Amino acid sequence: MLQPGSITRAVGPAVAAALLVVASAAGRPAQDAPRDGLTEALRPIQGWREAPAYAALFAPPAQRQAYRAFVLPLELAQVLRALEDGSALVRAPGAWRAKAVLPWDALGQSGPYDRWKVARLYGSRRASVARGPRQQDGDVVESWTLISPYPDQDLSRLLPGTLLIVLRLP
Repeated sequence: MLQPGSITRAVGPAVAAALLVVASAAGRPAQDAPRDGLTEALRPIQGWREAPAYAALFAPPAQRQAYRAFVLPLELAQVLRALEDGSALVRAPGAWRAKAVLPWDALGQSGPYDRWKVARLYGSRRASVARGPRQQDGDVVESWTLISPYPDQDLSRLLPGTLLIVLRLP
């Protein structure tokens, strides 16, 4: 399901273990999250705009339908503060903590985007990234990757704000 080099692969062993624990605790596999569940999870922060072109750029082509992307003009630290009280976010060790990473670690390596353009765009700058799972009705239904700053759709400049890439889990 998760491809090596994908944007969701770097959740770390603690978060991966938490995903398995929460999914197995319900005694059944996680179901696809209805779109209104995602909308509800994003509600604490106004201004999210769906941006499907980013899913097309950074998601593995074979699983593109499982991904959604959103952008928001707020910096990652502001987004994480606003999401702190969200009961739908699984608070596993290492989840929802921003860290500076190389751009291809932030955006993954399985999407069809031009990695050299992105490398030149970021230069020596690192992307700030936070990852974590979201649950609904006790099941882990999504993996979230938040990236700030993020490239524009043409990969020609960095934009302030946060890019959210959501992977719906089967």
